[in-house]
Amino acid sequence: MLRDDLRTLWTEPRPPDPPARVRRDWALLAAGLAGVALEATLRENVVWRPVAVVVAVWLCLLPLWRRTRPLAMVTLAFGSVILLPVASLVAAPREPVGLYTGAVVLVLVYALPRWGSGREIVLGGAVILAAGALCVVTDGTPVVEKVVGFVFLLLPGVVGAAVRFRVTARERQLDQVRSREREQLARELHDTVAHHVSAMVIIAQAGRVLAGTDPSAAVEALEEVEEEGARTLEEMRAMVAALRDRGVGAELAPPAGVADLERLVRTPGGRLRVDLGLEGELDALPPAVDAAVYRIVQESVTNALRHAVDATEVVVRVAAERHTVRVSVRDNGRRTGRGRDGYGLTGLRERATLLGGTLRAGPGTDRGWHVNAELPRARSESGVHSRPRR
Repeated sequence: MLRDDLRTLWTEPRPPDPPARVRRDWALLAAGLAGVALEATLRENVVWRPVAVVVAVWLCLLPLWRRTRPLAMVTLAFGSVILLPVASLVAAPREPVGLYTGAVVLVLVYALPRWGSGREIVLGGAVILAAGALCVVTDGTPVVEKVVGFVFLLLPGVVGAAVRFRVTARERQLDQVRSREREQLARELHDTVAHHVSAMVIIAQAGRVLAGTDPSAAVEALEEVEEEGARTLEEMRAMVAALRDRGVGAELAPPAGVADLERLVRTPGGRLRVDLGLEGELDALPPAVDAAVYRIVQESVTNALRHAVDATEVVVRVAAERHTVRVSVRDNGRRTGRGRDGYGLTGLRERATLLGGTLRAGPGTDRGWHVNAELPRARSESGVHSRPRR
């Protein structure tokens, strides 16, 4: 088991898309250089002052590449740290060589398990342990202080590993939410297509019965089969974009849609008043878009009921335009500084993206929380099959 764990650690890839540099990196560099200047100027017992200053400046520069090249930066930094006690042994100065500002290398200790691959973590950890052991051997401080210093050296690495584990766990949960949303969307599309196919079968059977006695009725039945087939093809194109677990059975009940919003906004207890406004032609929406509108309103209203502080009203607007459907949900709650962008909204973003639309959620300019979505009425105008005129 231990061998398997070590093999898993060795083959662990780097976290995807690490940021190269952010604003706080330059703030850290400025603080480090300022610390070097102050210490070199004000501290009197600095040994080999030019060497100590150059090494400290070097150590302050290395964190700029700590996310993209964690192993290289650790090797360069702790290689320099190892050279200082070796030089102290050779030249035997009266005080240790180096500035206290060199403690900036602790940032690299944090970055190694946070951004490095498994192989980089193992190799970089060996470099850190070797440097720490050499400093402990050459340092003349008491044993207790040596142990405390060694623990202090390794503590940022433990914090970095914990942060990485937490971020990875959250990303895994988000992936599961997106996967469930794809499955739910695919299930709804499957049910819609199954409904169309069932209607086609029934109409075709009726046309076959009427073919001998009423040919015109049979022709009309064939035209209806053609229309149902065109709608079915349109839904099948949408279903290709989603994934579905084959082990999950199809639901027999049709998914809720815009027609069910009136029932949805009748909140029990009346804690919040829901103002629902529907505009435009909302009766002929594609089933996938119809269900997505309902899910967006449902999730947004539920979030307002649960999390809106001092809110009295939720305003819901659904507007159908020629090519798009716009959904807006906002409450008038007090802004608390905490977001409500949880896993539910993450799933809705995935659904909107699969349908070719967008969804944005965030605090309002004055009060409350706003959710705005824009969904296309159809994937493409060219994809709509019209029945030829006879």
